[in-house]
Amino acid sequence: GLVGSEMCIRDRFYTMKLDYFTKDIGMMPEIIIGTIVVYIAVIIFTRIFGLKSFSKMTGFDFVNTVAIGNLIGMTIATSNPKLLLGILLIGLLYLANYLVSLLRFRSKSARKHLDNSPVLIMRDGQILYDNLNKVEITENELRGKLREANVIRLNEVKAVILETTGDVSVLHLSLIHISEPTRPERIS
Repeated sequence: GLVGSEMCIRDRFYTMKLDYFTKDIGMMPEIIIGTIVVYIAVIIFTRIFGLKSFSKMTGFDFVNTVAIGNLIGMTIATSNPKLLLGILLIGLLYLANYLVSLLRFRSKSARKHLDNSPVLIMRDGQILYDNLNKVEITENELRGKLREANVIRLNEVKAVILETTGDVSVLHLSLIHISEPTRPERIS
């Protein structure tokens, strides 16, 4: 059997394991109510400021979505920030994103300074290496995006564009429309 210190270690181990699961059980009503309140607040803010708040049309939209998600999680799970402060901060993020969007929409100068420009990284089956290097995308990453778009041969590609959001758009022809006698380079 177990003696002295071995029993103490075993008992401490089981106590620690049980505490891990039950330590904060008394906070469950607070967490449930907080989750419901934050969820309702997000629905209200989304109705006020529009669904664009969660779009990934611009870098600002993406950062806003990540920040809001982080604040929601922190407010609900850690109560830091406290519930009302968390809701206020989430509302301020919605407002800031709305104001930036409004500024961009109304001012060409603001768009010029705030927005990235799309970058053409492939045209008519040819990789534009200068642009690829400028945006720091490797050829393997590009080929991965081509495979995701079901491109089999490079000559199928009309254009590949790195969008302002960081997404890659691949515009290509289907294999049915290609009638080239030569064997074009395959995507590997």
